[in-house]
Parts: sequence; structure tokens; C-alpha cells
Amino acid sequence: MKKHKADTSVKVLAGVVVMLAVVAGIVAMVRYDTTGAGGSGLGREFAYDLSELARIDPNRLLYAQAGPVIATGLQDATGICVAPDSTAYVTGDRQVVMFDAAGSRVGQFPVAGAARCIAVAQDGAIYLGMKDHVQVYDKTGKQLAAWPSAGENAVLTSLAVCKDEVFAADAGNRVVLRYGRDGRVIGRIGEKDPARNIAGFVIPSPYFDLAVADDGLLRVVNPGRHRIEAYTVDGDLEFGWGEFSSKLEGFIGCCNPVNFAILPDGDFVTCEKGLVRVKVYDAEGRFAGAVAGPEQLVEGGVSRVFTLPAGSRSGAFDVAVDPTGRVYVLDTLKNVIRIFVRKTP
Repeated sequence: MKKHKADTSVKVLAGVVVMLAVVAGIVAMVRYDTTGAGGSGLGREFAYDLSELARIDPNRLLYAQAGPVIATGLQDATGICVAPDSTAYVTGDRQVVMFDAAGSRVGQFPVAGAARCIAVAQDGAIYLGMKDHVQVYDKTGKQLAAWPSAGENAVLTSLAVCKDEVFAADAGNRVVLRYGRDGRVIGRIGEKDPARNIAGFVIPSPYFDLAVADDGLLRVVNPGRHRIEAYTVDGDLEFGWGEFSSKLEGFIGCCNPVNFAILPDGDFVTCEKGLVRVKVYDAEGRFAGAVAGPEQLVEGGVSRVFTLPAGSRSGAFDVAVDPTGRVYVLDTLKNVIRIFVRKTP
């Protein structure tokens, strides 16, 4: 008899607990703030003040904008490069648009597909990275070749031409493809290989840049690791630099830098998304200063920091440099170019 009463009491207690849980859930749903107007509920000590991160001390800005912004005339600008003759090439809207050093539009031509990136060789050949393959054009816009597909998962995001070779950053397959100028794949660089001390590329969003430096080493962004890494053309990892940090010297967000260029003196110009910052580092990766930040590049002077990949898949600016050391920043939201020059002491 006592055992029966005890069992009944346990069942009643369990029922009460379940009922209280249901009531608590209903209250939570009713009070849930779907608009965010109620704030986080945390105290001020937990506030993440983006305005402080967005502001760069003027004394650390090494560059100033030269002239007004340059309208590309495109609706969806995707990439920029500056050729050895100082002509700037911009891709977007299934075409290529050219500008001279003064910012005047000097030409354009249609292309067979949507190009994501572009590189121009010393001989004037123009290489375009489509989603899964490379196309080659001459200066007049005549298509010279369309190389084989790099695979259904390929997402080509950057190209670099060095002598008789072309390097393509494939964000989809997390690898750098080494091509001959005839379109043959002659190597794969950066794939995970513990025996060679290569951890592999971490690419949460489709931004994966590369360039060949004057020392002959290929520089490749490893955005998820917040680093720029140096490889031989045969795929040996030599060294890398960069670190995650909200400080100006580091790279913030889930995956930065997204793009970079190498200045004539060997220094690096990096570009970050989210909190849009363009900065300069020396050849060894030591921070030198800033080119521009959100106050110079973003309307209102504030941008967002993405800590998760889902929020970071669009809106990254591109950057290029010309033979005189001027820095070109392509605003892919406003579809304009800003040119920055080094301040005189």
C-alpha cells in the first residue's frame, strides 16, 4: 500500500515538472524579441563597439585618396587588376572595362560568362577566372582560348601570371592550380599534407587570393587561419605571417584578409571584409600602417564584423596596385574605384 502511494507521488511530481517546463517555454516564446529592438540584455560591459574598431588614428593612415571616385559603370563589379602599362582592368556584368592612369574609361569588351577575377601578363594577354575554368583574351577582346574545367566544385577566385605559368586559386577545392600558358595543369599547391608540414587552406567563404612576389615565391591567403603563406612553385611551404586580432595590426572576423596586392617595393597591401580595412605590411609581415578604413571606404563609416562564415559570403572589396605604387580599391557594393597615394612626409 505504501509503495503504491509512493509511485503515485512520483508520477504527480513528474507531471508538475513537465507542466512547469511547458509554461516556461511558452513564456520564453512570448517574450522572445524577434526584432532585436530589446537589445541583448547584457550589460554595457559586454557591448562590442564597432565604431571604435572602425576608426583609425589619422597618424596611422599612410595614404590619402587621390581625386574623386571612379564609376565603373558596372552593376556587379567583381575584380580588378592593374597591368604593367598602368591600365586598370575591372570585371563584372559579363564584360571587362579598362581605365587609364587618370581614371578615364578607355575601352571595354564582352566575355563569354561571368568572370570573378582577372590577371594581365607582360605580353598583354588577359586571363579571366570564370567559376570553373580560365579564359584567355587579347587586348582587343578577342577570345584566344578557354581552358578545361577544373571540376564541378571549382570556384576560381584569383589568378596570377608569372613568366610561362599561370596560377589559379580554387576556393571550391581549396587548392592552388599551377598551369602552363597552354592550359595544362602541371601542379597542385597547398593541399593538406602532414608529411610536408602543410595544414591546408581554410576557406569559409569564396575569397581566396594569390600573387607571385619578386623573390619567386607564391603568396597565398589562408583566410580561415588569418595568414598569408609563401610557397615555392613546386608546392613547398616556406613560411607564413598574420594573426587573428581586433587590433589594427591583425585580421578580424571569420576569414581575413580576403584580397591583397604586392607593392613595387615588396610591401603587401591587404584588404579585409566585414570591417573594411586596407593596410600595409612589409615583406616579412610586420605591420606598417593603414591605407584606409571604414571611415574612408564605407558610407557612414561603420561596417560589420563577421565571426561566422554564413554572414561573410558577399561584399568583399578588391585591391590592386600600379607600377608607381598607387593603391586601387574596388568597392564592389557601390561599383566604384578609389585610388590612394602615399602621403609625403
